[in-house]
Amino acid sequence: YGAVSEPVVRAMAEGVLRAIDAATVAIAVSGVAGPDGGTADKPVGTIWLAWARREKDGALRLEARCERFAGGRDDVRRWTVRLALERLLAG
Repeated sequence: YGAVSEPVVRAMAEGVLRAIDAATVAIAVSGVAGPDGGTADKPVGTIWLAWARREKDGALRLEARCERFAGGRDDVRRWTVRLALERLLAG
């Protein structure tokens, strides 16, 4: 799959909750912020994000999504953080 993929960010987020009993939420991000490193399949601006939550019954809930942000490296990073936090707060 490569580092920039759904299975990787899902494993990262789930791994945090499995490793740290006190954690109730986790966010994982992997992507190509640029300015280099993009490919035809994963151009610069491609970001995978995952959110994991530990439910009150102990079950883990995972969500992942791919985005493609325009702009330079700083723009891609800002949009990534914004989306990650907005989705976390939305529950």
